[in-house]
Amino acid sequence: MKPTKLESNREQLLAVQGQGVAKKFGVYFRLSGPGWLQSAITLGGGTLGSTLYLGMLSGTGMLWLQILAIIIGVIMLSAISYVTLSTGKRPFAAINEHINPVLGVGWVAATILANMIWIMPQFSLCYDSIQTCLGGTSDSNTSRITISLVLGVLALAIVAMNCQPGKLSKIFDWGLKSMVGFVVVCFVLVVVTLAIRDSLNWTEIIGGYVPNLKYWSNPSQAVQQALSNTPAEIKQWWADQIVARQQSSMVSVTATAVGLNMTFLLPYSLLIRGWDKPFRGLARFDLIGALAIPFIIVTSCIVIASAHAFHAKADANLLSGNPEQVKASMFFNEARKLAESRIGYMNEPTVLAEFESLSEPAKTDWLAAYLANLEPDELRVMATLIKPNSRQLATTLAPLLGETNANLVFGLGALAMAFSTIVILMMINGFAIAEIIDRYDSVVWRLVGSAMAMLVGIFWWQIWQGESQTWLVVVASTFGAILLPIAYISFFAMMNNARLLQTDIPRGRNRWLWNLLMGVGVCGALVQAYVALVICAEDAATGRFVLGGVAMFALLALIGFAARKRESLNQREV
Repeated sequence: MKPTKLESNREQLLAVQGQGVAKKFGVYFRLSGPGWLQSAITLGGGTLGSTLYLGMLSGTGMLWLQILAIIIGVIMLSAISYVTLSTGKRPFAAINEHINPVLGVGWVAATILANMIWIMPQFSLCYDSIQTCLGGTSDSNTSRITISLVLGVLALAIVAMNCQPGKLSKIFDWGLKSMVGFVVVCFVLVVVTLAIRDSLNWTEIIGGYVPNLKYWSNPSQAVQQALSNTPAEIKQWWADQIVARQQSSMVSVTATAVGLNMTFLLPYSLLIRGWDKPFRGLARFDLIGALAIPFIIVTSCIVIASAHAFHAKADANLLSGNPEQVKASMFFNEARKLAESRIGYMNEPTVLAEFESLSEPAKTDWLAAYLANLEPDELRVMATLIKPNSRQLATTLAPLLGETNANLVFGLGALAMAFSTIVILMMINGFAIAEIIDRYDSVVWRLVGSAMAMLVGIFWWQIWQGESQTWLVVVASTFGAILLPIAYISFFAMMNNARLLQTDIPRGRNRWLWNLLMGVGVCGALVQAYVALVICAEDAATGRFVLGGVAMFALLALIGFAARKRESLNQREV
């Protein structure tokens, strides 16, 4: 009898055991798949928005952050794949049975919640990208719902295609690889073009890969230089604003490298393919080759391009000193908000009284004149804080394509990133909903779960508000950072559970190494969650609610661990 595709793949993997790197690479690359799913979700709107803004804020000084985040993420995902492929058990049931049902339920519930939050800014970014490609025409609620509905139905059709084994599933895999490849090539070519034109400071770029925590409490050197020429009475206020934004962006960048829902996607994408113990080496290769390497390349290139285009820089209109030209600046709408904050901080009664007495149209002219009178270096500091939208970010591709084509290609690149993420988020939600009702193998229930996420995403334009739609992903990633420790702690405990792993539990040096690496990941996730909680707590409207929810979950988890310990003791006595 002719072996099935899965059996053939298993035989190929067993055949290259102990073979050279070249032979393994060829087989591993051909059989890879789940890693590309991970890559498609992490190279989405969250990565694009948070990484571009990080380059604007700190230049190339924090290139090391993405590498550190993805290394920790790949370690944790490797552990998840090891546990899943060694046991063949679905993680939700395994966590409930062997670790703590509170963590299991919290993991799935938080995954669904994260999907619902994350999918809205992806639809938003898709719409914004299409508008960028079209030059910003037909921006209305009718166009929003029409475009979103088309995107949602198309995404659902792709998810349905992936639910069917065979050629359609293979087409889906190659489609994801193509989209990831398009994004990688797009931003790599920008950096290559800048390098050919000798527009890059390679000393600074290379130095940016060296870990440096100074950005947690200090602006970059270029911003500090601009601050040195800023009026003394406002200098510290601007510095505090920039540091606060840098801290928030550092959290969002690490959160978008490997998110909570990625920890749910990986084990179920492995199981649905029928992978088992012989596939453990392939799974690790897949995470490195299909996830970590594209992520490092893309995020590095995005930061370099963003830093070159925006860091400590302002456009000619904003720096012109002419109120009419200032109003024509692409950053004017955001700059006027910062100008109003500046006025409030300076607390000059005469200026405040004059400003408040004006009508709304007159305030626009007054603020344009106010900005025109500021020192150029202060305007550069102000521009560093401005959150750009997709049309403004498209200028990062201008060195490669010229201004005419930059909007089109950037829009297509951002669209590919966001749409692939929509597909994967819907797929994850399908797995999660089917798992909750114990119908994991049901294609119908997986499509129902996918459709639930799709409906939330389609109505993003009513739920998510704001001029800078790309910035929405930073807000969502902060929420994801709070939830990530649930998954990391669960799988750390599973990796050390002898009843679950039995003979496959790591021993000796391997166990020490796994625990050390995973311990770093758990600690990193907890620190990241703490910082995100501090940021949320500063919002009076939601801070108490978030802190109360986290405290309640922590209490329930402790009760669950205590109950599990008592149950284990009772079993031993019996």
